[in-house]
Amino acid sequence: MNDNIFRILILVLMVTAFSISIYFRHKAQRKGGDTIDRTQEGVLLMIVLRVTGLGVWLSVLAYIINPEWVAFAALPFPDWLRWFGFVLALLALPLIIWMFRSLGDNITDTVQTRTNAQLVARGPYKYIRHPLYSIGALFFIGLMLMAANALILIFGAVAFTMLMLRTPKEEEKLVQKFGDEYRDYMEHTARFIPGVI
Repeated sequence: MNDNIFRILILVLMVTAFSISIYFRHKAQRKGGDTIDRTQEGVLLMIVLRVTGLGVWLSVLAYIINPEWVAFAALPFPDWLRWFGFVLALLALPLIIWMFRSLGDNITDTVQTRTNAQLVARGPYKYIRHPLYSIGALFFIGLMLMAANALILIFGAVAFTMLMLRTPKEEEKLVQKFGDEYRDYMEHTARFIPGVI
């Protein structure tokens, strides 16, 4: 099958997801108004996470602009698997909206909580503590399958690993903020996959 259809679909999915994220993050920043200290997650972790995240976005963008740029990392996926990736990424979009709407003004891009943060245990947070990471992984797995490219897989795997390493520090900050209420929430709610981890 011609790559053009997948390139167009990936572009539409990325623009949509990016627009959703920018809208909700900007809204939270405008209302929250806190200055966020990203160094609290650790400088090395912060740098590696952002570099690998950028690697994911740039790999996808390179595939969209000119697949030949990343052809050395092409994977021999059948069309049905690439279409399955489209379904995964498409399903992630309403989940992203659900997550952001549930989280409200509490969203930050680091481990620091907002001054007026509230513990959220509704929406997807009723089932998992970090739905942004899980839904983001689902979305990028979908894009990787659509693009059939190992670069997206490698950068995505490293970025998700960095998020997993950062999560205990994030939860430590949430325990500091919410105390026993968050500890109880942790005992009854999985971290990334409902009923699993």
